[in-house]
Amino acid sequence: MKNYLKLMRVHHYIKNLLVFAALGCSGKLFDMEKLISGIAAFLIFCMVSSIVYIVNDVCDSKKDKNHPTKCKRPIAAGTVSPGSAWILAAVLFIIAAVCNCLIFSPVATALLILYFAMNIAYSFGLKNVPLVDITILVAGFLIRILYGAIVTNIAISNWLYLTVIAMSFYFALGKRRNELRWVGDKGTRQVLKAYPIGFLDKNMVMCMTLANVFYALWSVDKKTIEFYNNQYLIFTVPIVMLITMKYSLDIEGNSVGDPVEVLFRDKVLIVLCAVYLAVMFMLLYL
Repeated sequence: MKNYLKLMRVHHYIKNLLVFAALGCSGKLFDMEKLISGIAAFLIFCMVSSIVYIVNDVCDSKKDKNHPTKCKRPIAAGTVSPGSAWILAAVLFIIAAVCNCLIFSPVATALLILYFAMNIAYSFGLKNVPLVDITILVAGFLIRILYGAIVTNIAISNWLYLTVIAMSFYFALGKRRNELRWVGDKGTRQVLKAYPIGFLDKNMVMCMTLANVFYALWSVDKKTIEFYNNQYLIFTVPIVMLITMKYSLDIEGNSVGDPVEVLFRDKVLIVLCAVYLAVMFMLLYL
């Protein structure tokens, strides 16, 4: 069971919490009907993301065997057979498809299909196309938020969408940067040959800067202040800046570059994120 959970990348489900972003920022987190819809959406997205990880691991199993860290993945390590992995993926697909179609609207279903199709295409070749590969990673984060917003019937500020897009590009570029540092352009990922370190560094700085600016603009936007009847959101900006700086410090150190791995290995970063969430909760709900 442990190997199957590892294959499903359960620890990566933390990224799917973005499904709750619209609900959390709306001030309606305790609306029971919307909360139940959000939880259902989270569980469905977790199953779909697991399918994507399984397909990716099956396709990359031979290459992963030569990677310093990916060789420990269940299929590459031989602890789960490709046949068993395909069966698990099929079961998850059927459950996710049935639940989504029974519960949510056609638009939500279309978003889920788009996410699935993009990531399958990524696994079967688009991950080798420069810029397209990181764009698909960014789109995955954005679709999570859109999916959550649609199933809970909540609108999100365009500034927050831009914040997520810019920050997601920063995550994706940082992931490629550290993969390049760890295994070089002769490693298991072909697309690394197209990314000079200088290009990645400059664009990471640009994206992190834009993310902070977009978030600050959201916090001082007149519509935001009127919607929440709260002018103190601006005081969360320094916390967000500290979070991005601490993450940047990790990425430019010895991190492998994966956002989830970076978060779980840095207690200070976890505390900063917890402080941000606590402050936001107080401002929006108390």
